[in-house]
Amino acid sequence: MTFELFLFYVFGAILLGAALAMITVRNPVHAALFLVLCFFTAAAIWLLAEAEFLAIVLVLVYVGAVMVLFLFVVMMLDINVAELREGFTEYLPAGLVVAAAMATVLTLVITRFITMDPPERAGAEYANTLELGRILYTDYVYPFEIAAVILLVAIIAAISLTMRRRPGTKAIDPSVQMKVRRGDRIRLVSMESTPKEGKKKKGE
Repeated sequence: MTFELFLFYVFGAILLGAALAMITVRNPVHAALFLVLCFFTAAAIWLLAEAEFLAIVLVLVYVGAVMVLFLFVVMMLDINVAELREGFTEYLPAGLVVAAAMATVLTLVITRFITMDPPERAGAEYANTLELGRILYTDYVYPFEIAAVILLVAIIAAISLTMRRRPGTKAIDPSVQMKVRRGDRIRLVSMESTPKEGKKKKGE
């Protein structure tokens, strides 16, 4: 067993353990942290596969941006885990079907990888970023554009859902709020002073 294969098994075991822990822990913050560990170990495996660009993008984009946003949202919302687990049995059949489909696809990919001939190792002059860009913008340019359009539609839908008017909600217009003057909110009333009850009896 070579040292590279040993590292692959080590990172693969850590990745499987972190993924199982992510879906079994009850605390959402702990689940997000285990997902960060999954991303790091997956990036290490991609480094072993000589896919440096994908490994760096995984760490910078997902760990550095997406997971920070996830942790911020989870910690700010104060999610009630008990309410989320109430409908677990209702969606269990659909979840089992999706899990079976994913397991079937992974099994087919693993068996194909085992039976196929190992690829030749690239030389020192090989640049995977150049090859990735060439394949992405030549052979897969139409799927790439379709994925970009789908993401654009998702962004527009998210913005429209956020900006829609909800009945019963109160919003403040900053421009209107800045135009408010003291005379618009405060009214000074001149009132005659009334003597206290004790002084009134003493004067009588």
